[in-house]
Amino acid sequence: MTLTMKIAIGSILVGLAVFALKYVAYLMTGSVALYSDALESVVNVAAAGAALVAIWVAQQPPDEEHPYGHHKAEYFSAGLEGALIIIAAFAIFREAWSALQTPRHLAWDNPGLLVNVAAGVLNGFWSWVLVSRGRKLNSPALVADGKHLLADVYTSIGVLGGVILAAVTGWWILDPLIAMGVAVHILWAGWELVRHSTAGLMDAAPDGKVMERIREVISRSARGALEFHELKVREAGSALFIDFHLVVPGDMSVHDAHEICDRIEDALREAFGQVAVSIHVEPEHEGDQHGAILLHRCAPAHPASIVKSPLPRPERP
Repeated sequence: MTLTMKIAIGSILVGLAVFALKYVAYLMTGSVALYSDALESVVNVAAAGAALVAIWVAQQPPDEEHPYGHHKAEYFSAGLEGALIIIAAFAIFREAWSALQTPRHLAWDNPGLLVNVAAGVLNGFWSWVLVSRGRKLNSPALVADGKHLLADVYTSIGVLGGVILAAVTGWWILDPLIAMGVAVHILWAGWELVRHSTAGLMDAAPDGKVMERIREVISRSARGALEFHELKVREAGSALFIDFHLVVPGDMSVHDAHEICDRIEDALREAFGQVAVSIHVEPEHEGDQHGAILLHRCAPAHPASIVKSPLPRPERP
């Protein structure tokens, strides 16, 4: 079992512990805002479970039916998470509406608030583990799960502050209103999750920073070539699929051109981990035919995914 899988399993266990603590805090206080915070933890557990399944499927090697691998598996987990988010949001709204009709007395010194604080501390610590380890392991699923937990921590802080304010001031209406705010928050988080997953399924290009880094890696490792163009990149889970045209001197041997391609591929794998690189080699006169200067003057329809980039020309004897 890989370390990534072990951390994903740990996320499920931590999520269950946090949910249990938050639900106990709700039972001890009767606060509908804390109830909404507990229900949001159910979504966190579901997200951790979906991430575990997605990581396991994505790690399976390519086969005859899936020659490009199974990297997109994690995008399908968004459907389950989105459904659970909608169910949780409506449950929170229903409970909050009931609390608006029959306000509940809250005590600011109720020990249930400390239980909720403990749950928040545990969530904060695990979100740091997920983000830091996810970046080291190059696992976007772990990083995304950690950032989602961190957002939950901020929500818990706001909920706890609102509950204490309601108890101190006696404005009981604050409790259900805060719960409704949490419901809106998790609906928005669910929308962002589905939007990101849909972009992955539609083979969207990565953001501009990633594209710029890819161009830098190619330029740095393509010594001996003249230029590259038609750079296209798509994300599939934790993998990047990169293809472009590489222009070399017309008298360069196939062996030397192949050496340059190998050097570029190694550099891209070192920089990004899981990458699949396809390079189309062209002689110098074919490169001129594409019109490098023209493409630099006119912005392409999608500058993030199609780029024409010149490389330093090698010195000729």
